[in-house]
Amino acid sequence: MSVLVAISLTTGLLSAFWGWLSIAFGLLTWAGFLGCTTYFASPKDGPKGLALSMLANVSGVFWGMVAIQLSTIANIEIVGYIITGVISMLMCLQAKKEWLSYIPGTFIGCCATFASNGNWQLVIPSLVVGVGMGYLMKTSGLYLHAKLNKKTQAKDANHSDAQNAA
Repeated sequence: MSVLVAISLTTGLLSAFWGWLSIAFGLLTWAGFLGCTTYFASPKDGPKGLALSMLANVSGVFWGMVAIQLSTIANIEIVGYIITGVISMLMCLQAKKEWLSYIPGTFIGCCATFASNGNWQLVIPSLVVGVGMGYLMKTSGLYLHAKLNKKTQAKDANHSDAQNAA
């Protein structure tokens, strides 16, 4: 089984589980899938990618709330555009810090905040659990691939030994 097929299987199973889990706990299913996407697209794998993804998403939620709050203060359309530009610039500039360097993850968190009308109390746990689900999807797929590949290699080695003995 290829790595892609193994990750596809575990992603499918865990996506179904996430759909149930998110509803059972009152989380935003779509925001969780954004968190999952954040992990899958992360420039790092493993625990570092997990942390980087979560921090980027949460910082994006922060910036989204800043934009929402500043836009409500200044009720002039052009000011909203300027605020958007400045905040977008700041979201990119924060990437100078390694632990906030995953710019797309920051924009995903910000966009999720906008999509939820600023409901950061619901967006943050949905994104964070979603990132964790993405980590589990990929990690379990890699584990499945390794286990199945190991069995196939052992079977091939035994078959080869039997042919050589004959």
